[in-house]
Amino acid sequence: MSGEQFEHGVAVWSSESWLRRAIAWVDERLAEAGLDRTGEPEERSMRPWAAVFRVPASGGLVWLKATGPQARFEVGLYGLLHSIAPERVLTPLGVSMERAWVLLPDGGPSFGERLEGPALVAALGEALPAYARLQRDLIPHAQELLELGVSDMRPEIMPSRFDEAVEAVRAYVERRGDEPERALLTEVVGMRETVAGWCDRLSGSVVQPSLDHNDLHAWNILGDPTDPRFYDWGDGVLSHPFASMLALGWVPMSDSTRTRLRDAYLGPFGDLAPHDELVELLELACRVGKIARALTWYRSVSALNPDEVEERWLSGPSESLFSLLEDSWLGRA
Repeated sequence: MSGEQFEHGVAVWSSESWLRRAIAWVDERLAEAGLDRTGEPEERSMRPWAAVFRVPASGGLVWLKATGPQARFEVGLYGLLHSIAPERVLTPLGVSMERAWVLLPDGGPSFGERLEGPALVAALGEALPAYARLQRDLIPHAQELLELGVSDMRPEIMPSRFDEAVEAVRAYVERRGDEPERALLTEVVGMRETVAGWCDRLSGSVVQPSLDHNDLHAWNILGDPTDPRFYDWGDGVLSHPFASMLALGWVPMSDSTRTRLRDAYLGPFGDLAPHDELVELLELACRVGKIARALTWYRSVSALNPDEVEERWLSGPSESLFSLLEDSWLGRA
């Protein structure tokens, strides 16, 4: 493998030399699909962990995504997802595992871009059962997910993951924290036995581990609500699938609306256990999922070029972990 596989970050992806190589690769992939590029690439998102470019082509827009090392698995994940549920993801036009590049067709505007209010809630209510069915289809493929590099956050190992998250946050608090943050960390450390109990309950549940998108919001769902595509899997983890609903806490909505969406998601799991039991499992999974979010933040920030790290990102792991102290199972970070 060439040294090119390690090139990532804003400085790299913004350089003319990198863009020339990337566009040459895009042109090759388009030619293989019988397409031509019809214009110059346009940068649409540039973050230290990933860059996205929009490229006009004869068959319509295509999108080039380059990821950092912490999300390299996403490139290969598209292949597995397409083999299992091609109707639920975008079919890659090209992938390069060495460079962590994926070329995707246009999936249309996201729910978040084109919908709001009751229309957005209705769309989510239709899309969430499709996502739940995708998760059920992926349950037999847990080992393949791990082999691709998806982080292992299954309930039985989450007590040790809790310890990892505590140590990561402790290092941050010792360097940059204040007394209130030190007090919060002490409180969280005191929850270890409680966390272990949650994990025991989840590991013994009738719902087996699957892929958790780990960032499932309206801007990562594309297409028609009756035929949605799920996008941007770079934060994905192997966990109790119900942790996906942690993202319901990131968008302001009434409790009744959130309950309605929760129940829509749980529908495809209804043959496995009574509804009340599924609700209990979902709330526990989302609480434990806050630990996974803390580690996802930490691993993302740790993989960045130090010169490209913004101060506000450094507190991501601690904010996620400290949200364990909230009465609500919903996430806040």
